[in-house]
Amino acid sequence: MAYKKPDVDFTSSRVTPDGRKSNISMFMVMLGFTFFSASMWAGQSLAAGLNFGQFIGALILGGIILGAYTGTLGFIGAKTGLTLDMLAHRSFGRKGSWLPSAMISFTQIGWFGVGLAMFAIPVAQEVFHLEVTPDHMPFFGYILVAIAGVLMTASAYFGIKSLTIVSWIAVPLVGILGTVAMIMAVHRGDTTLVEQFAKVNDGSLTVIAGAGLVIGSFVSGGTATPNFARFSKTAKIGCITTVVAFFLGNSLMFFFGAVSSIYVGGNDIFEVMLNLNMFYIAVFVLGLNIWTTNDNALYSSGLGLSNIFGFSKKTMVLIAGIIGTVAAVWLYWNFCGWLNVLNCTLPPIGAILIISYFMNRSDYESDNVEIKTVNWAAVIGVVLGAIVANLLKWGIPSINGMVVAIICYLVGRALNKKA
Repeated sequence: MAYKKPDVDFTSSRVTPDGRKSNISMFMVMLGFTFFSASMWAGQSLAAGLNFGQFIGALILGGIILGAYTGTLGFIGAKTGLTLDMLAHRSFGRKGSWLPSAMISFTQIGWFGVGLAMFAIPVAQEVFHLEVTPDHMPFFGYILVAIAGVLMTASAYFGIKSLTIVSWIAVPLVGILGTVAMIMAVHRGDTTLVEQFAKVNDGSLTVIAGAGLVIGSFVSGGTATPNFARFSKTAKIGCITTVVAFFLGNSLMFFFGAVSSIYVGGNDIFEVMLNLNMFYIAVFVLGLNIWTTNDNALYSSGLGLSNIFGFSKKTMVLIAGIIGTVAAVWLYWNFCGWLNVLNCTLPPIGAILIISYFMNRSDYESDNVEIKTVNWAAVIGVVLGAIVANLLKWGIPSINGMVVAIICYLVGRALNKKA
C-alpha cells in the first residue's frame, strides 16, 4: 500500500491533539487576520463623522458585538476541531453546505484580488511614479500584481504552518512600525488628536452607526474564524484568543485609518509613512499588512472550494490564487461595492452555525451522525437574512441578517419536529 502523506490542515477531519498550535502562535495568526486595509477605510469614515469620544465609543461597542460573534465561532471551531465547511455539513446538510462554502470562497477570492491591487497600485504610483487610472494599468503594475499573487498564493498553499510563519514575521513589524508612524504623525501635527478629530468631523454619524461600520468592516472575514481557531489547544483559548486578537487588531487598523485621514488626508498608514518620508518602510509595511489577510482569505477559499468540488485544499488554493491574481485589477476598480454587499450575506451563515451547534451539540461531538442532504431551513435562513441585511435601512445590517436567519432556522426546526 502506498504511503499517504497526512493532511496537516485537516481539510475534512477534526484537528487532532498533536495538530493543535501554541497559544501565542494562534494569537499571531488571528491578529494577522485582522490586519485588513478595508478596516482602515472604515477608520477614515469614522474620523469624518465622529468626534474622538464617539470614535472610541464606536470602537468599544462594535468591538464587543464583533467579539461576541467571532469569539463564539472561535469557541465552536476549537471545541470541535472542524472547519467552517465541516460545521456546515451538520447545520446545512452535505449538499446544503455548498452554499456557505461558495459564499465564503467567492467573497474571500474577491478580497484576495482586491488586496493584491491595493498593494500594486499604490506602489506603482508612489514608488515608480506610474500613472494608474480605472482605464489604464501600466504593464509594470501587472507585474507587481503577479509577483504579489505568486508569493501570497505560495504561502497559503503550504497551509496553517506557512500562515503561522508569515504572521510571526508580519504582525510585530506592522504593529510596531505602524504605531510608531501614527505617533510621529500626531506629534508633528499642530493640534492634538482630540482637537484634530473635532476639526475634521462633520457629525454625520452616531455612535450606533459608527459601531455598525466597525462590525461591517470585518464581520464577513470573521465568519471564517473556525477555519483558524480549530487549531487552538482548547475551546476557551480559541474564544479568548479570537476576541482579544480581533479587538486589538481591528482597533489598530481603525486608528491607522483615522490618523491617516485627519493628518495627511489619506486612508492608509502607507500614506502616513510616505508623508513622513519613510519610503521603503511604507512599501514593506503595506505588503506585509496585505499579505497576512490575503493568506487567510485564500486559505478559507481553498477549504470552501475543496468541500464543493472534492479536490484537495492545496489544489483549490492554487486555482483560487490564479483567479484572484488574474482578476485583481478588475476587482479593485469594479467589485469593491459588490464585495461590501456580499459582506452582509455572510453573518447569517455564522449565526446559523452558532444556533445549530448549541441546539445540537451531540451531533458535533460525533463523527457517526446522520447528515441530511440539505437542511432547507438553514439555506432559506441565509438567503432571507442576506436580503434583509442588504435592503433594510434600519439598525445594523449584519445583525439584522443574523436575527432573520436564526428565526428561519428555529421555525424550520419546529416544523420538522411536528412533521
